[in-house]
Formats: sequence, structure tokens, C-alpha cells
Amino acid sequence: MIATEKTIEEKGWDVGRIREDFPVLGQTVNGKPLVYLDNAASAQVPRIVIERGAKYLREEHSNIHRGVHYLSQRATSAYEGAREKVKRFINAREARECVFVRGVTEGVNLVMHGYGRKLVGEGDEIVVSEMEHHSNLVPWQMLCEEKGARLRVLPMNDAGELILDEFDALLNERTKLVCVGHVSNSLGTINPVKEIVARAHKQGVPVLVDGAQGAPHLKVDVQDLDCDFYAISGHKMFAPTGSGVLYGKAELLEKMNPFLGGGSMIRTVTFERSTYAAIPDKFEAGTPAIASAIGLGAAIDYLNSIDREAAHAHERELLRYATEKLSGIEGVRIIGTAREKASVLGFVIDEVHPHDVGTILDQEGIAIRAGHHCAQPVMQHFGVPATARASFAFYNTKEEVERLAAAVEKVIEVFA
Repeated sequence: MIATEKTIEEKGWDVGRIREDFPVLGQTVNGKPLVYLDNAASAQVPRIVIERGAKYLREEHSNIHRGVHYLSQRATSAYEGAREKVKRFINAREARECVFVRGVTEGVNLVMHGYGRKLVGEGDEIVVSEMEHHSNLVPWQMLCEEKGARLRVLPMNDAGELILDEFDALLNERTKLVCVGHVSNSLGTINPVKEIVARAHKQGVPVLVDGAQGAPHLKVDVQDLDCDFYAISGHKMFAPTGSGVLYGKAELLEKMNPFLGGGSMIRTVTFERSTYAAIPDKFEAGTPAIASAIGLGAAIDYLNSIDREAAHAHERELLRYATEKLSGIEGVRIIGTAREKASVLGFVIDEVHPHDVGTILDQEGIAIRAGHHCAQPVMQHFGVPATARASFAFYNTKEEVERLAAAVEKVIEVFA
């Protein structure tokens, strides 16, 4: 049974009721109840999504778009139905502006190859922020190296906030694209992307937003943001791995070259030349991850069935409580103290490597992430090799935060 809006209204955020929707949360790890705090890496999957994927494999499994038979028609309808759900979820103008990809990494690479390689030349510039995930940094480095272009960096302060006073000075007639994360995966910072987009557009510069951490925790309205591209990873928002979306304004997608060539993305093929299908098909070569895309649609159904404002309020309270608890432990330092944060808490413990922190917490049944979080420039900024990262979802509880704090105290005792 899925949580309903009526349940939310009558009981507030009934986290116990919500947890029943996620089968994985009921297990034990090392003899202790699982505390899953690695949601920024991959959120867990609700029963409705698991069952929808199983239904496709059990009753509808077939290739899409190409068949006139019954199963192909059913699979195509479910696949394209998921695209329509994405369109409404992010408030795109048209479903054709939503391209299915495997996640943000593939979405950014699609823009790099289709837009960047076509429109960026020698001496041109691309602006990224200092807190970007590698998926929104490395492709642009590759492009700059290939084209002789220049990568420019919008810096952040020691709270983990972008220094917008320096943004306008980075923009000029050579700037071809601005690439920025909606929410930092390592710091939790919520960036003012609407303002960034507006400033860039004054200079005629398009903006790509990495929404991997934004879509699970914030209401995303791409028309309100007015961003030119917005990339989503399904596995961050309670959907299967291998699912994701690149939103792009239709006029930009139509100008772009295809990323991959092959079946489904063509209109005509001869030995002399090929012509390409209309968007989004132009960017979806070959047989896609059909079950994953349908699962993403089911995850959106789930998110639409709950009170997302109450869910986000619950996450903010968990972040506040966890920050208070860990800040009160001697030897613990929080990395990322921006005023506007989503539910990511990075920290280090004096004289203890984060990998050791993660190992001891695992012995207590607590799953966190330890490492550089695919954001090595962030670690360099703060002078640390890595951090321990606890990241919260709306199914986590204050009791789990207390277990996290107690386990961190145990780490300190072990290394005392």
C-alpha cells in the first residue's frame, strides 16, 4: 500500500508508514537493524517500483517502437507513458524535450558531444563551479582539450557556497555554456540556479543544470528555472539504476548532433548518407533500458502519491538534528555549512580516515559513504583527502540519526 495524501494530512509525516513501502529497510546488517544513510549515492526503491518492473518483465517484455504486435504496443505505451510522467514532474513544455538516458553522467556527455563538439571552438570558454561532481566536470575538460577551449571555474567560500559576485566577471563573448549542480552531492549546498540562469542568459549563454541531487529533494520546474538543460539520475529518486532523463529546450536539442548512431535514431539510411529522426528519438539509439524507464515512471507515481512538501520538511529536520548531534561531538568537523542545504551531511573526524569511519559504522549496521564522492576539487578546497557522508531520505528517522551519532562516538573511542 502506498502512502496517500489523506494519510499525510491526518497524521503528519508518518515515517513508520512510509518505511513499509521500502522492503530493503526491514533487514539487519551485522545483527543490527539497517540504517541506510547513503541516499545521495542511490536511494532505495519502493515496492510499487519493484512490482511495476516485474510486471513489465512478466507480462509486457518486448522491444518498443518497432513492433506492430500486442506486446510491443504495450511496452511502447508504458515507455512513452513514463516520458509523459517525467514531462509533468519537471514541468517541461513538451514530452519530446525529455530524452531518456542512463543518468546524469550520460546526459552531460550527450550535451558535450551533441552541443559542445558542434558549437564550441578554439578559444571559447565553458564555466563550471568549484563544487561540481566529476560527471559535470570531466566531460568539459575533455572537450576543452579537444577543441583548445578554456575551462573557467566559479569559486566557492569555506561554507561551501558559490561566490556569485565573481560570476558575471567570468562571462564574456567567448562563453559558450555554464554548467552547475542544483545541489552539491558532497556538501549538500542548494545553489541559486534560477539566479545563475538569469545572469547567464543576460549574456546569451545557455546553462546546463546537474539535477542528480535536486530532483529527489526539491520541486523542479524547468520552465520556472528557465535552464536550457537539466539532467536527472533515476536511481537518486527511488527508481532503478540505468534510468535518467536529459531535459533540453527543443530548439537546442534540434540543433544538436546525435550522440550515438544506430537503430531507432534514424529517418533514412543509404550508403551515401543518413538522416536523423526527430527529437527525442534522435538521441535514443538502439534498444533502451525499457524496464528502468518504466520504473522511473513508477517512481514518479510514488512521489506524486505522497506530500512532497512534508517529505522535504522531514528531511530538513533530520539534517538539522544530525548537524546538531555531530557538531556536539568533540573531534568532529562538518564539511559544508551553507545556509541553504539539502539532506547531505559531510564530516571528518580528527586523526581518523573516513574509510575507517565507514567500516566501523558498517559494523553497527549503518550505511554511509566514505571517500571523495566524485568531487575531488571539493576535497582539495577543504584540505581533506575524503569525507564521511551521511545522506538522508524521507524514510529515515531521528532514531537512526541518534544511532549514527552513537556510532561516531564509538569510532572516536576506538581511535582514542
